[in-house]
Amino acid sequence: MYFGVDYYPEHWPESRWETDAQMMQDAGINLVRLAEFAWSKMEPEDAVFDFSWLDRAMSVLAKVGIKIVLSTPSAAPPPWLWAKIPDIALVDERGRTRTYGSRREYSPTNVAYREHAVRIAQQMGLHYAGNTQVVGWQIDNEFGERCYAPGTRLEFQRWLKQRYGSLEALNECWGTCFWSQIYTDWSQVPVPVQLIHGQHNPSLQLDFSRFISDVYVEFQQLQVDALREICPPEQFITHNLMGFGYPTLNYFDLARTLDLVTWDNYPSGFWVKTPEIVPAPLALGSATMRGLKKKNFWVMEQQSGQGAWDILPPLTRPGEIALWAYQAIAHGADAIVFFRWRTCRFGTEQFWHGILDHDGQGRRRYTEVKQMGQDIARIGDLIAGSEVRAKTAIMLSYDSRFAFQFQKNNPDFLYEQHLTDYFSALHSANIPVDIVSSQDDLSSCDFLIVPALYITESETVKHLEAFVERGGTLIMTARSGVKDHTNIVVDLPLPGLLAPLCGVEVQEYDSLLTGQSRALRCVTSEIAQAGNATVWCDILKLITAKVLIQYDEDFYSGQPVVTLNKVGAGHVIYVGTMGDESFIKSIVTYGANLAGITGLMETPPRVEVMARWQGETRLLFVLNHANTAQQITLEADLIDLVSQQTQSGHVTLQPKQVMILSDITGKVS
Repeated sequence: MYFGVDYYPEHWPESRWETDAQMMQDAGINLVRLAEFAWSKMEPEDAVFDFSWLDRAMSVLAKVGIKIVLSTPSAAPPPWLWAKIPDIALVDERGRTRTYGSRREYSPTNVAYREHAVRIAQQMGLHYAGNTQVVGWQIDNEFGERCYAPGTRLEFQRWLKQRYGSLEALNECWGTCFWSQIYTDWSQVPVPVQLIHGQHNPSLQLDFSRFISDVYVEFQQLQVDALREICPPEQFITHNLMGFGYPTLNYFDLARTLDLVTWDNYPSGFWVKTPEIVPAPLALGSATMRGLKKKNFWVMEQQSGQGAWDILPPLTRPGEIALWAYQAIAHGADAIVFFRWRTCRFGTEQFWHGILDHDGQGRRRYTEVKQMGQDIARIGDLIAGSEVRAKTAIMLSYDSRFAFQFQKNNPDFLYEQHLTDYFSALHSANIPVDIVSSQDDLSSCDFLIVPALYITESETVKHLEAFVERGGTLIMTARSGVKDHTNIVVDLPLPGLLAPLCGVEVQEYDSLLTGQSRALRCVTSEIAQAGNATVWCDILKLITAKVLIQYDEDFYSGQPVVTLNKVGAGHVIYVGTMGDESFIKSIVTYGANLAGITGLMETPPRVEVMARWQGETRLLFVLNHANTAQQITLEADLIDLVSQQTQSGHVTLQPKQVMILSDITGKVS
């Protein structure tokens, strides 16, 4: 199992490199990522390449057996390239041109920039393809923001022409007869920069979001293809994504041609507003990354200290570094690479703390990483390659996510939070969850939650129908089936194409003011408590469904809000509101019981349990995120692979403690 660190030898005197390498070896580090921001060191002048310094750094690391992931440096073009290509800069949605001085400031559609990015990738590939120390490549760094530059507008128009074929088709699909927006030439189509008054056509905005996502996929693929032509297949190619939270790229598309997914995991990066980190969103990040290719992932940047550019967040608490890393491992990480080795003394990230402090000394953080490194060296081979096996899934729709970004429907509605709320309810019950797309195979899934499928296509509906008919349990929530694939409202009773599957029709809907809620009442004893309706209230007409919960307040008191429809061998639960925490927990519990899904273990709040399987051997990860000791109860004697002690009965977990429990017998080595 790889246990690594992000290292910047170009930031430190060469006389320090051997000390760093020895300290890494002592801490169990066996992998280093290099060079993602080192373009100006590798190509100091146009077409003048210098890898000698990198060769020397890699040689020092090779002496202690450390493998390398090399990064293409296109996230940070050098000053000479900015001077050479005047229109290299990204333009934001306000029409403001980015200026040199940071990173990821380039326009991803700029042809000249793309050529230079591919050229440096090729030169790196030619130089290092035969180096067996290199195990893989990372393309760029944390692909970025939407660009509205003039060159991007031209590419958008070409993309639309390819997508629609004719202006007549585009005008029809976008409904451009509204407000006299009928286009008669492709050059008339704008990019949706922020308007001084009003909003752009939602169909234009959705297609532009899709286009920009495709642009980054294409830009990545140019570098992928360049490296694949040169490098041996055993050198993998990846990109470091940013978990569930990043909202502007379709990560399913971005991950498709990568060999594996890696991501950057910062539980308390930048300023935080709460004294304790909530574990469920972190777990969702890992679950999303695992779901992109339906296989294990790496963490290419794992937080190892306070992360900040200007204002420092609270200090990373004892035990948190290992806790966060083990949580990612529990959810499918086969490698952990900490960011960063040593806190930089200069530049923007002077206060983004690494394992070592500015002075290069190894203190508490180094000691904690070293202890984890020793444990991983002993048990890592038991973990690597083991599988997460989930029977429950949540569908993530990037089309719906994009569409809600410019039509929220309610000021308090956020698609990401809505999905997270349902994930959190499953997480608190220690139910493993897969994150799936609308095209994914659902044959291994028994319980599926589809939050707010705002953009709904007929193929997705058929997919969901097949899932339910074979015996699956499906939860659909409010604001599903509202729009077609062009972001136009359907001319059907809501939830549109999903209405027959759900067995209901939406007669009216109420958008609640901030802080408002509506009392609810359970109609069935199978649901423990009703909770309250919040944000949105669908007023439903039963077609083939039966009522489970109804409103108990306002003029629609007595009307259904949660219903159950029997379809084939399965069931569909329609939820006509967003709901508070107790409401969502009740709905998830009911759905899980209907699907025959049970949690891995009952635990106190902030104690997380997750399982990975190595063949028929189960590895049960138990993580105490609390700042106080917590107790769990085991039904059988199990070995804690971390402490190498047998645990049974009532077991006390210390604050931030991690156990990996298994019935593996014999010596762990």
